[in-house]
Amino acid sequence: MALRSVAMRVLVTGWSSFLDGEATAGDVLSMEAVRDSLLEAGLGVDVAWSPRLRADGLSLEQADPNSYTHLLFVCGPAHGRQVRQLHERFRHCRRLAVGVSIVVPNDPAVTGFHQVIARDEAGASPSRDLAAAPRCAQVPVVGVVLAHAQHEYGNRQRHDDVHAVLTSWLARQDCARLPFDTRLDSHDWRFASTSDQLESLIRRLDVLVTTRMHGLVLALKNGIPALAVDPIAGGAKVSAQAAAWAWPAVVAADSLTEAVLDYWWSWCRSADCAAQTARCVREAPEAPLVPRLLQAISAG
Repeated sequence: MALRSVAMRVLVTGWSSFLDGEATAGDVLSMEAVRDSLLEAGLGVDVAWSPRLRADGLSLEQADPNSYTHLLFVCGPAHGRQVRQLHERFRHCRRLAVGVSIVVPNDPAVTGFHQVIARDEAGASPSRDLAAAPRCAQVPVVGVVLAHAQHEYGNRQRHDDVHAVLTSWLARQDCARLPFDTRLDSHDWRFASTSDQLESLIRRLDVLVTTRMHGLVLALKNGIPALAVDPIAGGAKVSAQAAAWAWPAVVAADSLTEAVLDYWWSWCRSADCAAQTARCVREAPEAPLVPRLLQAISAG
């Protein structure tokens, strides 16, 4: 339903707007849901983002209070100094809070709003959070397995330099990053305690980015494309395994650039890659080391 007011303009804010606030996925989804609903209603809308979250977005500092008739505060607790400062700075606007938790009802951060549409407060039935609004966007789920220092390679190690380039590049990709390790630990809940648990995790990925040899091997074994970087100058076991599997998406430490990563990133989501990965799965049981071992034992 369109709201008729040619002069009405709304600034959407939340905890993800504050420079020193914590940006959570729930906060961002809620702010975007409100923005989208207001745009569909025909209103003029801006969203204020923390520069730490979206450096190219409109920041609270850039938002001119005189440009808006309404200020919305979305999600999270309506509480604290930052929210009270919104009331002061946007005092001439009609100020509303929506989808918030009311912790202290008489907090000036709460009473400063002209109207509060709470998701939960004492004595009232709760409402579903705004982050539950339907969304269609889907991005690749990318596992990230990085090798620790490997002192046996001496001055050929390039782990620090490789990981600096790799993680900086990864941070700019539109994907869901899932860092984990191939190390098993039955006493630390953050690690898989069995190889079955670890491989079950890997099978749920779209791509695995790794500098670990077993990251590469377990990905290919389970039909998951791997973008591997060998952190040892001149190549070592990561490159050797890539050769053993005839897997092309391996980058040498000395050749690592963001352009090379971009190329293999695109390839790992291509039809050619899917065909290569399927071949790796078919050929996985054909590793020759066990027959050679049995032959050596039989030879006495």
